[in-house]
Amino acid sequence: MEFLTIGAFAKASRLSPKALRLYDELELLRPARVDPGTGYRYYARTQLRQARLVAWLRRLGMPLAQIRAVCALDAADAARAIRAYWARVEAETAVRRDLAAFLVDQLTGESRGEPTMLELRHFAHSDRGQVRPVNQDTVYAGRRLLAVADGFGPAGAPASSAAVEALRYLDESEELAEGGVLHLLEDAVRSAGHAVQDLAGGRQEDGTTLTALLWTGSQLALVHIGDSRAYLLRDGQLSRITQDHRVDMRSLLLLKALTGGMDPVPDLRLQEAREGDRYLLCSDGLTEVVDDERIRELLAGQPGPEGAVRVLVDAANAVGGPDNVSCVVADVVLPTRPPVSAVG
Repeated sequence: MEFLTIGAFAKASRLSPKALRLYDELELLRPARVDPGTGYRYYARTQLRQARLVAWLRRLGMPLAQIRAVCALDAADAARAIRAYWARVEAETAVRRDLAAFLVDQLTGESRGEPTMLELRHFAHSDRGQVRPVNQDTVYAGRRLLAVADGFGPAGAPASSAAVEALRYLDESEELAEGGVLHLLEDAVRSAGHAVQDLAGGRQEDGTTLTALLWTGSQLALVHIGDSRAYLLRDGQLSRITQDHRVDMRSLLLLKALTGGMDPVPDLRLQEAREGDRYLLCSDGLTEVVDDERIRELLAGQPGPEGAVRVLVDAANAVGGPDNVSCVVADVVLPTRPPVSAVG
């Protein structure tokens, strides 16, 4: 077996000797041999492939703990893990891009003129489905707040309820100026996380997703963590405005959620509203069994929010209803009368 000194191996792998010493300490890339007298590290030439993979993953910005996990996988699984990681990076970058654009707009004083005041007409419903013995979902549709939470684990039902309850005060808050609404949402989600942690008692297997929209009168502020979803139907086209926080699309293992053992790090963004927009919040009990094109057809085919919610829930149950299914549909309309809140 051919051995390289740490200097020669660093040059060949494009990793610095300092990085190689750190990766040795972290058991990420151990030398093939350490001289017992001098402590010099020697690496096998066959280790170059792994070292170069580590170097490229560091360039991608992947955390060291995740690199260690990827390096332990076979080639196919490692490729899937890298693809999933980059999809998350792109989604998080898009969220930050939207936030940056909003901040630039606020700081430069660029204005789109006096915003048109609009209102939401909405309907919400949660169904146990055809298989699950209990419903662990929670939905809410109020004057300003729309929310869906999908609980999991033994404490899933109280966890989802506690998460939504922690946001409900925003429905009557008088501090919803657009510049501060994201701060309010972030604080509310932090409170929701603490409530779930208290219920779960430190158990990561207990928790909930949370996807919510908060209405300011001309914009919607979105907060999202987990794999429940938010969609926008605009001019007949359906777009998803959330990214699932899963290991990959084929796995149900969540990377982020409100649990007993994890601090919440939600996605936050502002969504410009237009008259005629239709928004859907839903748990994965819908999206796991009804594809996006069918969701688009059902949303577009109903004149009002209640009808849209009913046909979406029926569609999930018609194909077996393997999970709880919850939906909130909201239409953006010109104000004609005081908003009507409906939950069924």
